[in-house]
Amino acid sequence: MSQTVRTRPEGSRSVLSEAYDTALLDLDGVVYAGGHAIDHAVESLGTARSGGMRLAYVTNNALRTPDAVAGHLTELGIPTGAADVITSAQAAARLVSEQVPAGARVLVIGGEGLRVALRERGLEPVESAEDAPVAVVQGYGGPDMAWGRFAEACYAIARGVPWFASNTDLTIPSARGIAPGNGAAVEVVRIATGAEPQVAGKPLPPMHRETILRTGAERPLVVGDRLDTDIEGAFNGEVDSLLVLTGVTDGAQLLAAPPEHRPTYVDADLRGMLTGQPEVTPVEGGFGCGGWTTVARGQELVLDGEGDAMDGLRALCAAAWTEAGSGTCTLDGEKALSRLGL
Repeated sequence: MSQTVRTRPEGSRSVLSEAYDTALLDLDGVVYAGGHAIDHAVESLGTARSGGMRLAYVTNNALRTPDAVAGHLTELGIPTGAADVITSAQAAARLVSEQVPAGARVLVIGGEGLRVALRERGLEPVESAEDAPVAVVQGYGGPDMAWGRFAEACYAIARGVPWFASNTDLTIPSARGIAPGNGAAVEVVRIATGAEPQVAGKPLPPMHRETILRTGAERPLVVGDRLDTDIEGAFNGEVDSLLVLTGVTDGAQLLAAPPEHRPTYVDADLRGMLTGQPEVTPVEGGFGCGGWTTVARGQELVLDGEGDAMDGLRALCAAAWTEAGSGTCTLDGEKALSRLGL
């Protein structure tokens, strides 16, 4: 189904936590980073929940079980049950279960999250290509994943066994910086076998389907920090999204976003769930938001005015996305972003 190309962030007169029934929240870079809660996350989520919004946590990380994730969030001060956590392992397990017989053996290249999800679907996790698996499923196995696990996947795939991946995020945030994600490990197996996996996680439809099935959300709002997973996943699911700038996406990446990576709303952090969103309006030759105006002048985005930095960013997005249309903006926004401290 074709969609209208977004050329500016939307405004909302209603508080977002009241306009939507369920927040579908990414975890790393949104709720926590390096195991610690991000500033304002605990209080913002508590306020949204007490106001009647359901909170669901949607993660591409297939390593931890929903119980483990819920326990961690609860320790951070965010009361959470396992049913509130949806993982790419669950989406992958459902995808596998729809294509293999009940009770079938599945070779697991990953962690406990995948094993638990497969058992939930009535499948038997196995550890070796010699265990007669009918499928291979690969997910993030942590920083100490043994190289031999990739070999087991390759042996099975070479015999014609179908291959599934929980997700293909090339990187993940860690306390020490950016580390290789499951997508990097998937590339190892892809290069060695020449095969292509069926992928379940964000931004692809199996993950969105799993999330809606488990939450029953009717008016969901996807909240994330990554354009190529969270925001593209919302685009593919045809639901609204809020990008927060507490994770991997910076201002320059946002201005250059192609249509499928353009969020409905933009805010600094999760406090954005507790407010309305200001309108971005056309002004002579450009766009305005709050106390800022921006225009495309030559090969540069020019920003004038003063006020809240997020308003300036929203105006810049409108100018950049309008200029780009269905493509990617190539105008230089470095000076304008620097003025906003972004």
